[in-house]
Amino acid sequence: MPALDRPSSTKSSSATMPGSPSLEPKLESTISTTHPEADAHAPATPAGNPFAGKGSRFWLVFLSLCISCFLSALDLTAVSSALPVMAADLHSDDYSWVGSAYALTSTALIPWTGGLAAIFGRRITMLGSLVIFAIGSAVTGAGPSMSIVILGRAIAGIGGGGILTMTEIVIVDLLPLAERGAFFGIVGSVWAIASAIGPPIGGALASAGQWRWLFYLNLPLTAIAIVLVFFFLRIKEPQTTMKEKLAQMDYVNVLFVAGATATILGLTWGGVTYSWSSYKVLVPLILGLVGMGAFFWIEKRFVKHPTVPFDILANRTSLVGFITTFIHGIAVLAALYYLPVYFQATKGASAIQSGVDLFSLSFTVAPLAIITGISVTITGHYVLQNLIGWALIIIGFGLTSMLRWDSPKGAWVGYPIVMGLGLGIIYAATNFPVLAPLKPSQQPHAMAFYGFVRSFGQVFGIAIGSTILQNQLTKNLPPEFTAQLGGSAEIAFSSIPLIADLAEPLRTEVRAAFANSIQTIWQVLIGLSGLAFLLSFLMRSLPLTSEVDENWGLAEKKARDVEAVVA
Repeated sequence: MPALDRPSSTKSSSATMPGSPSLEPKLESTISTTHPEADAHAPATPAGNPFAGKGSRFWLVFLSLCISCFLSALDLTAVSSALPVMAADLHSDDYSWVGSAYALTSTALIPWTGGLAAIFGRRITMLGSLVIFAIGSAVTGAGPSMSIVILGRAIAGIGGGGILTMTEIVIVDLLPLAERGAFFGIVGSVWAIASAIGPPIGGALASAGQWRWLFYLNLPLTAIAIVLVFFFLRIKEPQTTMKEKLAQMDYVNVLFVAGATATILGLTWGGVTYSWSSYKVLVPLILGLVGMGAFFWIEKRFVKHPTVPFDILANRTSLVGFITTFIHGIAVLAALYYLPVYFQATKGASAIQSGVDLFSLSFTVAPLAIITGISVTITGHYVLQNLIGWALIIIGFGLTSMLRWDSPKGAWVGYPIVMGLGLGIIYAATNFPVLAPLKPSQQPHAMAFYGFVRSFGQVFGIAIGSTILQNQLTKNLPPEFTAQLGGSAEIAFSSIPLIADLAEPLRTEVRAAFANSIQTIWQVLIGLSGLAFLLSFLMRSLPLTSEVDENWGLAEKKARDVEAVVA
């Protein structure tokens, strides 16, 4: 895996290149906005209108990033409602791997993507991610068997994870932290909207017998993004030879990819494909965690330019930001994944209808992400937003944990709105404590690791929910119903289609068992969200830097002129 290795630089009044003697005074002159200890009690740095002065070329670049993010999020969520039809059409019961393969490759290879971007440049890495995503979509859509479909999903996951990572890194390159909030908020809202409409779209195409078009439709949209990136994302690239680029590759990080892959496999299989006590789950989990631990030890002691520089984890505020980002990943995917299970199991909703029922959550996330980003940009503060966000999430999960099988529509529509308000705020708010203590040259490194932590949390959220639901259903389902399931490790999902055909009072008992079991998921998330809320008090309110790294930015302009670029 390549190392995220390049010289530190901040914006200055000259075009001084990294490594020149005149760089040191420049760094010292900007230490008040880049060093955490110096900034501990400094006032916040609010910005003016973050949208002012942006030329058409900037907006075309940003449009390409939004389209790319939309594609990745839509592809991640839309396939879930189409899985039963895909499995029946391809005569296979391995449908769980369709989602697992994508999650596996998209998460494990995020640090690799960030390293490639640091060594070979942003534009070529983003183009490569889009092309790989398109190839994966084409292979999936044309797959004659489930094995080929799964292969296509694994390929698409490599591109999809790279797309999301590069979107955030490019925003870091083009905009100073003081202006970034509104744009991160917009990207967050795009992700939320795509995640909301994905399941209904996938379900509708599957119901019409056209599930392959779910993947074919990615191709024209990806082509548009490729054209925009190719012509307008002309970001400066490292001026090094291929030999020098290859010398910067951190090959020890193959251990990290292997460890992350094994860990995600264990989390994905546990409680769904195999029992958590099965060696098929325990062996990859143990080996994966040991492998990642060994990787960090080797990187810290022996690698000169580690992929994840440990100085980005040394600051308390950044560390809290990473931890709360991980918890947010758990919370948001658990909500998106298990609220539809509640709708289907207790309300008899179809896959399409359960996606529509989720709109009260997902369409609340989008506007709050934008509002939060703008508020941080205007005020220069981010700690209060994090506290408010986690407080709303706690209240939202608390309300949702009171849902019963017979709760009225006002409850199961209204309670998730509160949860969505908090999740939207936190989606846009956690990157500021991660980035505020760091120099501009460190921030792309941090964003690559931030993307991995968030994605790993999302995988963990599904795994935690699956384990809790499985264990609770084993205890709560009536014996006369579980006898029909043959002790399958997948009773949580395989039993849902059977509920509608049950006679009373057994049907009501099963629905109540599902509602009570899902309540436990929300109760665990209340505890995790409470931990994140308390940790947020450890964040320091640091100024938001108004500098960008001159090593990056649109090639035709100085980094300080990026916001005024015109076509």
